[in-house]
Amino acid sequence: MNATLLYRAASVLLVVFAAGHTYGFLNFRPESLAGRALWEAMSTVQLQAGRGSFTYGRLYVGFGLYVSAYLLFTALLAWYLGALARNNPKAIGPLGWALFALQLVSLVLSLIYFAPPPAILSALVAACFGWASWMVQSKS
Repeated sequence: MNATLLYRAASVLLVVFAAGHTYGFLNFRPESLAGRALWEAMSTVQLQAGRGSFTYGRLYVGFGLYVSAYLLFTALLAWYLGALARNNPKAIGPLGWALFALQLVSLVLSLIYFAPPPAILSALVAACFGWASWMVQSKS
């Protein structure tokens, strides 16, 4: 196992994470009557923000897509770090460790607020980033 492969594995896992996240939040529909009532209220109750009027449902979708975009960007960054690990590991600097820390935060938030799948993916990505960062640091 080398740092390039670990960064590339993290990249693939982040794409899977983004796909699962996007599919999950776009297709989620509550089963209980209370859940459905809340869901409908999120889509109909308007709130004013600046000059615009929004619903909580629109904010939910917007923030969900925003998270998906960041997951995909992080996947791209991980893939790029894989190339740097092979050709110029010193150029990575503390970025690998920052991504590792980010995934640890993602793991904690997933354990507190979400279901096991995002926690498992966060743990796997954190392991890849941490291991790759350790390998790159030991080469420098």
